[in-house]
Amino acid sequence: MELPDKETIEEVAKAAQEASKFGSSLVEAATKVGEFIAKTIGGPLETGIGIWHDRLKYSRWERQIRLIQKADEFLDSRKMVRPVRALPLSFAVPLLQAAALEENNDLQDMWARLLVNGLTEEGEEYLRRANIDILQSLSPFDAAILSKIYSVKTDSILSNSVLTDELPDKVTLSSTLTRDVLSQAREPVDEVKLALANINRLGCISVGTSWDGSQIFKEVYQTILGRKFIEACTLK
Repeated sequence: MELPDKETIEEVAKAAQEASKFGSSLVEAATKVGEFIAKTIGGPLETGIGIWHDRLKYSRWERQIRLIQKADEFLDSRKMVRPVRALPLSFAVPLLQAAALEENNDLQDMWARLLVNGLTEEGEEYLRRANIDILQSLSPFDAAILSKIYSVKTDSILSNSVLTDELPDKVTLSSTLTRDVLSQAREPVDEVKLALANINRLGCISVGTSWDGSQIFKEVYQTILGRKFIEACTLK
């Protein structure tokens, strides 16, 4: 059998060295994720690492590390050295799983804010599985549209509609316009309509219907669920 030459041996050694470095990085990442999960659920490191391996099964550890960094950043902004409360596993596991797999930075930031809000003294009101279900169902464009709709404040969500014809750039409360201007309101573009239809499906807005049952998107109404969801994903 022909023995490998010196150059081949050096290449194999170099590849083995790089693989070793990569393996070390994965171990380091797994430890960091395990420590963070253990901190949020109030359990030992072994439990956190076990959840990471056995239940979450993240496919991209870079996103996990970014999530942790953003959550720590948001905790620092609230002057929180450590979480005030532990998250129940029934809430923490699906949240961390979805958040760590999210590839869009804006959406992952919303996950991180939802996570941090759940760790605060008033966090009980944010620990709704509905918040997880809603956030998982939003595209980046949907989330931007939803945030824009709730960027205007109204004391009466049932009687004060939000005009959508200028979305995604801006929205206007109907109470700020004259009747003549309101009568000229137009339907938004199809891309916005699709986002509004999904947001309506999730219960975060309410849209009107015409006499034949078709949806009307030129004005929408904020809902209690939508308002609470936005609060849950916004740092105070």
